[in-house]
Amino acid sequence: MTIPADLPAAATWGRLHTFMAVHETGSVKAAAEALHVTPPAVSAAIAALEVALGTALFAKSGRGIVPTDAGETFASYVRKLQGLLAEAASAVQDADRGRVRIGAVATASEYVLPRLIASFAAEHPQVELSLSVRPREELFSLASDHAVDVVLAGRPPRGSGLVTRARRPNRLVVVGKPGVRGDPLRMTWLLTAVGSGTRDTALALLTRLQAAPPLLTLGTSGAAVAAAREGLGVTLVHEEAVREQLEAGDLASSPVTGTPLDRPWHLCTSPDPTAATRLFLEHVCASDAVGAAAFHTRHRPEG
Repeated sequence: MTIPADLPAAATWGRLHTFMAVHETGSVKAAAEALHVTPPAVSAAIAALEVALGTALFAKSGRGIVPTDAGETFASYVRKLQGLLAEAASAVQDADRGRVRIGAVATASEYVLPRLIASFAAEHPQVELSLSVRPREELFSLASDHAVDVVLAGRPPRGSGLVTRARRPNRLVVVGKPGVRGDPLRMTWLLTAVGSGTRDTALALLTRLQAAPPLLTLGTSGAAVAAAREGLGVTLVHEEAVREQLEAGDLASSPVTGTPLDRPWHLCTSPDPTAATRLFLEHVCASDAVGAAAFHTRHRPEG
């Protein structure tokens, strides 16, 4: 596909924003409603882009429209452009007036981040914070598109371009209903949703132990833990998420070879984080500010 020299004039940020709205909603009407404009205005913006690019970005499918191959390719570039623009806007602002876009897996968002975000917001009230809770792989994809500034999850995949700035200890344990006897490798294993790092770790553990117990997918970690508490099976879970239930006797650890698993939390950024992002990292690594919730930087950076 040849891109004409006049594309920058035609592909204004407004048209790119409109294109992404149509791409995400799959409908000109839905995009118009989301953008608070008329459907003809949306159609005109898409038509102008298609003329400038010399290719169709959408095709009819039943009563709706779907992206063409060119449309999908263009969308991947536009995501990066939008992420870079937001990152650039933050980069030119003072650290204590910038923006930090945080991405985290569900467990970390519930049990790790609240105290960190609350103390940071109290100390730096003019920094704009946002949080996206997604599965691990989606978070790393958002980071490569510059759509988030910090990722809190497990170890980043090699080749992701992300750098681990700090870590915090974390263990995965197998838990079930107290008093239930039997081999946990023969009980039903309660799993989180496809794409979850905990699910992948649980399946890898079972493969390593050459075990093939019944599996039941329940979606969220909370649902899996609740089912385990009722005696439906056992589940692999972050110890921090069930510590109170273990101490209260509502759950019990199940002895499984190879567990507990050491899976530290990683705080990852791009190689060149913004000033506001660096300020956030400094804060969450300061034990005098966040106490036992602090992350630690005493390790070799990973990328």
